[in-house]
Amino acid sequence: MAEYNKKTVEDVSVAGKRVLVRVDFNVPLDKERNITDDTRIVGALDTIRYLADHKARVILVSHLGRPKGGFEDKYSMKPAAQRLSELLGKPVALAADVIGPDAKAKAAALADGDVMLLENVRFHAEEEKNDPAFAKELASLAEIYVNDAFGTAHRAHASTEGVAKCLPAVCGFLIKKEIGVMGKALSDPKRPFVAILGGAKVSDKIAVIENLLDKCDCVIIGGGMAYTFLKAQGLGIGKSLCEDDKIGLAKGLIEKARAKSVRFILPKDVKVAREFSNDSEAKTVPADGIPDGWMGLDVGPGTMAEFADIIKGAGTVVWNGPLGVFEFPNFAEGTRFVAKALADSGAITIIGGGDSAAAVEQMGFADRMTHISTGGGAALEFLEGKTLPGIAALQNA
Repeated sequence: MAEYNKKTVEDVSVAGKRVLVRVDFNVPLDKERNITDDTRIVGALDTIRYLADHKARVILVSHLGRPKGGFEDKYSMKPAAQRLSELLGKPVALAADVIGPDAKAKAAALADGDVMLLENVRFHAEEEKNDPAFAKELASLAEIYVNDAFGTAHRAHASTEGVAKCLPAVCGFLIKKEIGVMGKALSDPKRPFVAILGGAKVSDKIAVIENLLDKCDCVIIGGGMAYTFLKAQGLGIGKSLCEDDKIGLAKGLIEKARAKSVRFILPKDVKVAREFSNDSEAKTVPADGIPDGWMGLDVGPGTMAEFADIIKGAGTVVWNGPLGVFEFPNFAEGTRFVAKALADSGAITIIGGGDSAAAVEQMGFADRMTHISTGGGAALEFLEGKTLPGIAALQNA
């Protein structure tokens, strides 16, 4: 993990300099274009405030949604600029473009401590193509580059990787925390090191499981993907979700765990339903007794107790993916139970973004976790042991 020992904003002199900061303001909006969750904007405040307090001239750049190319009002950064202005208690100018005359004029007019936001960088197709000329033009607005957008660090885009080749490039506090906490968990964890992996598909998590089998003492499997593993052990799974083409792989992972003396825990009982619906008739059955025509939608109480027991004795726990269909209140119990067990444990608890982060926030346990990753895809690739281009491009400490 040495490649992730990066210089931060504290390692460079920023006073009086224009600093381009890649943030992740890809926030959810309602139909009236009001922000429904400002977590990502709040997450960037430490870096923005630090730069402004140290007399930098701050130019923020982000994407929002998936525009088709060119300006689209519904994807404008205007709501983000307004919310940031409220949070900072001072005006945040929004440029009408990204590398056009308005962006250049507003950047040139910045005074020490001022903050501005460029328009949606994905209004330019060159962003996702990592076009060198576009990256150079973007870099020309500033003298230093800071990446604080962990959620896009696994993408080699112009504003994450391209710009870092044109300017002195360091990370912000959010990325520093992400790579610090998760990097330590992977390279030097407090043991026992437990990974809890859920979600629908085995195929999404194969590389994560492979990488963690070399590092963990125990791997717990829940969610829809557990049924592929149960079927791999010769059990009947009724109508439960299953990736039949991954059964051989699932068998191989179980054998690999055994060979490495890693505990590989599958549900011992499950809550099954007749239909994929919150109001479906449901019952709890042993994992080897799922009736034909029924589908598993959550883990059962025996499984929850076993998982909680393992968590209680853990030193570090990484959790990625819910353990049941937590969107249905009647099948959210396993996910809630594990979230509470993590909150109550004395372990270092790391939530790997995505649905598990949403579940922990929704259930009110967020402030009791050591770290909740801001990037689902980036966190997964980090846990897979992959190099994240947006971070690799930054200067080493």
